[in-house]
Amino acid sequence: MYKYLTFGLLIGLSGGAMAQQTAIDSSKYPRLKTFTAVQDQAEMMQQLGIKKLRPGPSGNEADPNHANYDESKAEPCPQLPDVLTTHNGKKVTTPDQWWKQRRPELIEDFEREMYGKLPANLPKVNWIVKVTDNEFVGRIPVIAKQLIGRVDNSAYPLINVNINMVLVLPQNVKGPVPVMMMLGFPALPAPAQPSPTDLEKINIAFKEMMIKSNPEMKAIFDHYPAYAPITRLPGANFFAPPPTGDSPPTEQLLAAGWGYCTIEPGSIQADNGAGLTRGIIGLVNKGQPRKPDDWGALRAWAWGASRALDYLETEPQVNAKQVGVEGVSRYGKAALVAMAFDQRFALGLIGSSGKGGTTLQRRIFGEAVESLAGSGEYHWMAGNYLKYAAAESSFGPKTGCDLPIDSHELLALCAPRPTFVSYGIPEKGDAKWLDQMGSYKATIAAGPVFKLLGARDLGVSNDYNTEKMPDVLTGLTNGELAWRQHNGGHTDAPNFQYVIPWASKLLKYERIAK
Repeated sequence: MYKYLTFGLLIGLSGGAMAQQTAIDSSKYPRLKTFTAVQDQAEMMQQLGIKKLRPGPSGNEADPNHANYDESKAEPCPQLPDVLTTHNGKKVTTPDQWWKQRRPELIEDFEREMYGKLPANLPKVNWIVKVTDNEFVGRIPVIAKQLIGRVDNSAYPLINVNINMVLVLPQNVKGPVPVMMMLGFPALPAPAQPSPTDLEKINIAFKEMMIKSNPEMKAIFDHYPAYAPITRLPGANFFAPPPTGDSPPTEQLLAAGWGYCTIEPGSIQADNGAGLTRGIIGLVNKGQPRKPDDWGALRAWAWGASRALDYLETEPQVNAKQVGVEGVSRYGKAALVAMAFDQRFALGLIGSSGKGGTTLQRRIFGEAVESLAGSGEYHWMAGNYLKYAAAESSFGPKTGCDLPIDSHELLALCAPRPTFVSYGIPEKGDAKWLDQMGSYKATIAAGPVFKLLGARDLGVSNDYNTEKMPDVLTGLTNGELAWRQHNGGHTDAPNFQYVIPWASKLLKYERIAK
């Protein structure tokens, strides 16, 4: 029996009823546009009056057009927009001014120029609990649920959007528990296995089915009478050592009494420009191309994370006031956008996010504005973002220095909630392309807003142009705004052993065993 969850209403519906399909008369709806990424980008450039974009730099340092890695050339406009000065030049000195005036200004700027606006006609999401499984992760008993978020497509049934998520909650602690929402690829961690008796029945039925399908199988099975085509996976190891800092982050979370959920961004919106007339963006636009201030994939993924949080608010074993959001690389960008725009998220772990995430847009070091505006990544952003890579246009050339906002202000939108910025090192694969220094500067520059709102920043001065980046493995984790560069690669896993106690302390969560 599937459970349909429409917020405020729980409805039971059988799998057979769910599987019923009704024919769609496509002639009643706008014809779904099919573009390549290059065609879609060109259509947006035409809307904006852009004739030519500057090409992005190469990530290969041997190429003549390689990215800049000379720090002396990285700051064409070193003075950042003042996060605490309003558009009319007024200084923000009180929390009330921040919440009522400055923060709404920044939200509007980020929506218009970088990530896009949420449409007014967003559809509802109905969550289906597809599988509920009692499992063991190591020695920890858990309930694991596979969930599907069915997006209402009644306004344009030519596009289906089904959000894929897995939720895992520990059963050896008293709840409700905090949960870390991770942007990635969901999977049930340790599906329960059939008993030996049930497995024997499965193998008998499977052999009979195989022989019926192909009679030659009988001779093979007769030749190997003890062979079982289907075998059990290893069961729970109750003598396994407890998780350590080298264990998978999910195991560390469960051991600390946290739950976790994983949501698949690609099930919300495809990670390519050709998909912009599909997914949630295409569904709302009824299969038509975007307008310049329409949302891009990062904002769409963040919207999906918020819809997952809607579901978590209905789970009695989850403390919905203590849900964090985490991601690495492009998913780190999306996690930061989700944290900035949805104040229900209690904390953020932003891993190796680079440009479009925590790295300053104005910096010319590694990945550039032109990189994000290229045909491989432009779909992450609103169409208006292309203006800042324009070489020839009706409005003249623009660069990242012309952006009215920058990433320090996106981090400031997370204040005063705990926000942890994580990076690795280039030697292990967290490439210089990501500009770790540019992210550190942005984290420093976001600090005044955290302090204004009664939270703690990194604990250094707010002079982002003179502060030296801490040595690797030297974390600044005493405040709600935190920074740590581990000695691993393009992952935030090595920092989880520091993030979990930091987050638990700030959320005042203490694991209580059952």
